[in-house]
Amino acid sequence: MKAPDLISSAVANTFRAKTRTLLTILAIFVGAFTLTLTNGLGTGINAYIDDTVTSIGAEDVMTVTKTAETPDDAATGPGGGTEGPAEYNPDTITSTQPGPPGATLIALTPTDIDTLKTIDGVIDAQATKTVTPDYIQAGDGTKYTVSAGGLVTGQTIQLAAGREPADTPADTADGSANEIVLPVSYVEPLGFSDNEAALGQSVSVAVTDAGRTQHVVPATIVGVAEESIAGAAPAIIPSTSLTDLLYDTQNGGLTSSSTGTGAAPDATTGASTDVERYSQASIWFDPNATDEETTALKDDLSAAGYTGSTVADQLGTFTTIINAIVLILNAFAVIALLAASFGIVNTLLMSVQERTREIGLMKAMGMGSGKVFTLFSLEAAFIGFLGSAIGAGIAIITGTLISSALTTTFLADLPGLNLIAFDPASIAIIILAVMAIAFLAGTLPAARAAKADPVESLRYE
Repeated sequence: MKAPDLISSAVANTFRAKTRTLLTILAIFVGAFTLTLTNGLGTGINAYIDDTVTSIGAEDVMTVTKTAETPDDAATGPGGGTEGPAEYNPDTITSTQPGPPGATLIALTPTDIDTLKTIDGVIDAQATKTVTPDYIQAGDGTKYTVSAGGLVTGQTIQLAAGREPADTPADTADGSANEIVLPVSYVEPLGFSDNEAALGQSVSVAVTDAGRTQHVVPATIVGVAEESIAGAAPAIIPSTSLTDLLYDTQNGGLTSSSTGTGAAPDATTGASTDVERYSQASIWFDPNATDEETTALKDDLSAAGYTGSTVADQLGTFTTIINAIVLILNAFAVIALLAASFGIVNTLLMSVQERTREIGLMKAMGMGSGKVFTLFSLEAAFIGFLGSAIGAGIAIITGTLISSALTTTFLADLPGLNLIAFDPASIAIIILAVMAIAFLAGTLPAARAAKADPVESLRYE
């Protein structure tokens, strides 16, 4: 019997006991369906994260912080925390980054910026000026609290309308540098009918200086930013010139008597007497740097007392969490497939028993044990193919419908996110993997059929 004949016979024999075969296929279907759907979830979210990293740009930029150190001999209490109060460090500031409540960072000073520029591999370093607005208001409308973000050279914004703020007054049409990009979630609350209607409108941004005096700075909306996982909270993006203005206004009232001047430490407190203090900075490195060179730069920063992370690193946390969730869900799918494999064993063992005389006749007519083994193994693989192909097909249809529905409802604020996406190569791998599991499950019944004695088989009743 040639290979095509073996395949056609295996397909035909699969449906001799239709009910039993269909139940086995259904068991495989459940595992393949779950496996395909969870892989699609991981593919969709990871693709969105990759697109976000690409759209943001600045792949040659790292965010650098100076993290407060924990004494090696600190006593630890329940939950891993210290039993006593932490030692006071006058250069420590409260972190605004996601993390444990009360997390602190050591403030960066101009001296630190100069130090960063001397580290091998660093092309340039620039302090990140943190601005904390009190509110934003359009005309005499309602005042809304808002945070302020910022862009470094090379970064871009995912815009729903308009353009990015100009870096310098010379780049703007009207000579004004007070330009901002508004989060899309603020468009309607501020009284604008849609994204396009907000463009060119004037808003007021208020900040309070060190003397507790509030200042209102006018700004022009030049763009509307889409929601993105890259940002922890909705934030306005001011132009560089407006950021400088807000920062200087916010720090108004600071004098040498309050923070000190120069770079020498205060003799009483030990604090740095630089007026400028930053929570973080940005450094630029070779855009063509390899992964090994980037890792080496991070190691050099660490050795100097700093921590560096790229945009991809910061969003990598999302990837890690999603991959972990997908892995757990895949484990359940694999368990279902293993349970289905026992169904395949049972189905084929019963088939071998029912076809004992047929097996004896085939061997008596000259069919070798190898071909008998192949025949039953192909039956198992075909059952696996049917279950996996149907499961994958239904999963693709279901996932596409779910993703489309979520895109227009719960995920409408995240344009570009296709929650469940399917990679043809991954689907093919899943089908082949399930067929391999089915083939292995069928080896025991196939081996029993191959070992059957033709004389004894023909006598079987």
